[in-house]
Amino acid sequence: MKKLNIILLLLLSFNSFSQDVNDKIKTFENNLNHWDKSKSKKWSLKERMAFYEVNAVSIAVIKDYKVEWVKAYGYADLSKKKLATPQTLFQAASISKSINSLAILKLVEEGKLGLDNDINNYLKDWKFPYDSISKGKKISIANLLNHTAGLSIGGFAGYEKGTKLPTTIETLNGVKPSNSNAVRSIFEPSLKFQYSGGGTTITQLILENTTGEKYEEYMMKNVLPQLGMNNSSFNQPAAKEKEILLATGYNIDKEVEGKYHIYPEKAAAGLWTNPTDLAKYIIETQLSLLGKSNKILSKEMSVKRVDNNFGVFVNDFKGTKYFGHSGGNEGFVCYYTGDFEGGNGIVVMTNGRMPMINNEIVSSIASLNNWKNYPLESKKESIALTIRKESQKNIDKGIELYKNLKKNNTADYNFSDESELNQLGYEFLRDAKIESAIKIFELNVNEFPNSANVYDSRGEAYFNNKEYLLSKSDYLKSLELGPTNQNAKEMLLKIEKLLQK
Repeated sequence: MKKLNIILLLLLSFNSFSQDVNDKIKTFENNLNHWDKSKSKKWSLKERMAFYEVNAVSIAVIKDYKVEWVKAYGYADLSKKKLATPQTLFQAASISKSINSLAILKLVEEGKLGLDNDINNYLKDWKFPYDSISKGKKISIANLLNHTAGLSIGGFAGYEKGTKLPTTIETLNGVKPSNSNAVRSIFEPSLKFQYSGGGTTITQLILENTTGEKYEEYMMKNVLPQLGMNNSSFNQPAAKEKEILLATGYNIDKEVEGKYHIYPEKAAAGLWTNPTDLAKYIIETQLSLLGKSNKILSKEMSVKRVDNNFGVFVNDFKGTKYFGHSGGNEGFVCYYTGDFEGGNGIVVMTNGRMPMINNEIVSSIASLNNWKNYPLESKKESIALTIRKESQKNIDKGIELYKNLKKNNTADYNFSDESELNQLGYEFLRDAKIESAIKIFELNVNEFPNSANVYDSRGEAYFNNKEYLLSKSDYLKSLELGPTNQNAKEMLLKIEKLLQK
């Protein structure tokens, strides 16, 4: 009888736990913004996915250092009506940098690399070309990991399937078939933060030169399996046997050409994974910080990693710390975060281009699981998405709607973020609707006249429209406002050559 009573208690306890989780999932799905009392309307997850035009969302929720629940929504591929599942693989984009940092720091702990040494001590096939900009200071591996190396190239565009891929050295030198500029100094190292996927790509070469192995093969043997990330890979392109699991990327309502881009910049953007696998990485990091696991790094190195933002970014909310990273490749946006001590966290992966839905999902889970001190802040509606459909039909009416909403509904929409209009302008630019793009960028310049970025964007649109003098004027203004804008410098050289013909 005693055994039966124990079994009965365990069953009741399990059913109670299951019901609690199911109630949370129901609230999450049916009232995503349940915590936000400022909102008069309740939106379901499905409604928000439709608003943001995100075809698939996959999440893994972490509680008490365990995966509490995992679920996927929507379509991994809309044209094929292929539903997303928890096994669906997404491009992790810049989240790749978090996993890359584990590999580099592992080599440091093994005595094969020195965090504070000149990177050229470890580069064999290629040397970083120091010049006067670095002012005689040497770049360290630590600089590369926390983006203080003063280097150019924030991110990468990837390559359509079937196109020739550059080698790592061709990428670093910015020579064909690379579609990005050379990775070079834009100011002296250790001066300040400057996000650089180019710098992370240097760590990729350092790893290969140090281990004598291909980057993806080293990661597959020495990092991913130790974390239990058995469905993940840095292979670019992805392995044939994985193709059936790959999500298709979407730029809002348009499928990425060839389904997704290929990223030979593996350390910076090349990881294919799913939320379950990334949750295992988060949990291992949390346990390592407490000295309860050392599958990759010791407690001391894990603490050093988060304290110095090596491959992660740390937020301190009233004394409660969270580590995390976001990612955005062509047609994919994702995010993860985990706390230092409470055993809470989340991974959100989507095959869309709207990071705002990630924010709403994280806030919903943070509220449901009572994350300590996590800031739950009401967000205004995206003005770009609100005027998008009207702008597609008639750009002038779209801009008129923008102005009317700003005049009459300022409190309801996000008018303070220049990236709102910038993203809409680039959508038009990608669709070869250059006149519409110019009008949106012009509106953005009027709204944010002190931003270097908005002039850079309008300059690009003018350049595409072969209005070189106007483009030159915008790039000059962008440089005036942001003297480190390497893209503006390089575009001005291109324009001068065209004007001299």
